Amino acid sequence: MKKLLGTLSLAVMLAACQSGANEGATSSTPAAPAAAAATAAYVAPRLPGTDKPDFNGVWQVLNTANYNIEAHPASAALQLREGPYVPVPDARVVALGAVGAVPAGLGIVQGDGKIPYTPEALAQREENKKNYLDLQTGDPEVRCFLPGVPRANYMHLPFQIFQSDKAFFIAYEYAGAVRNVFLEDPGEAPIDSWMGQSYGKWDGDTFVVEVTGQLPKWLDRAGNHHTETLKVTERWTRTSDATIRYEATIEDPQTYTRPWQIAFNLYKRVGEDAQLQQFKCVEFVEELMYGHLRKEPLPGPARDRAIAEGLYTPPAPATPSRRR
Repeated sequence: MKKLLGTLSLAVMLAACQSGANEGATSSTPAAPAAAAATAAYVAPRLPGTDKPDFNGVWQVLNTANYNIEAHPASAALQLREGPYVPVPDARVVALGAVGAVPAGLGIVQGDGKIPYTPEALAQREENKKNYLDLQTGDPEVRCFLPGVPRANYMHLPFQIFQSDKAFFIAYEYAGAVRNVFLEDPGEAPIDSWMGQSYGKWDGDTFVVEVTGQLPKWLDRAGNHHTETLKVTERWTRTSDATIRYEATIEDPQTYTRPWQIAFNLYKRVGEDAQLQQFKCVEFVEELMYGHLRKEPLPGPARDRAIAEGLYTPPAPATPSRRR
């Protein structure tokens, strides 16, 4: 009898807990707009001597968008090959094991989460995926080329904003990339460049930056890409003392069927972490790009390439001498 009463009491308690949880969930639903309103009502600290929000500081993402800006599962490697049952890591990266794997990500593309490629551009994206490590057509990041916009903002390394009443400058840790945001319309970019030309203006407390004049490149390690007709319209908004909401509209009529958007949060580094380190990666890829030009190329891809291009002839193996 006691056992039966104990069981009934436990059932009643569980039902009450479940009911309370359901009531809490129901009552919290209308609170969501209130939370959004509270965020919208946030007043950012002002830049000294001005009425504009202060964006100074070191900022960084906490997402995996640089692997793939679309939602994606974890996978064994960035470069795969056909295996007996499932794709396996390419021979050039298999020794990295789990270090060379791709972590999963929710993606930063808004709407349905898919980039609206033209059929030709989508085919090019799939070709890019297959040739991630190709020295000529693969990911520019592998060769330490500057990442461009918006990619520079969601790479895993931080960047620092230097803002005054007369200037807005962004310094990236990756490859020492920089952006000087013009505060007066400079007109059309005189020449295409890796980081393009940035022109910023204020929309209330949101800093809006138009970026044009970029060279064709990849948007992430998954082969998503654009051409030189790309136009990026960024919106930077302080949403708390520790966060910036970054939103951007992407336009490229040669690559996409319509404009599309990305959005994510940037987080402020504090204390001893609020500083940039150096990642001048050009010297790190010298062997990859120029190792085949050595007089005696090192064994591996450099020597294989030198032989394939007729730049190096391996010495003939020594003939063993006969004993008399």
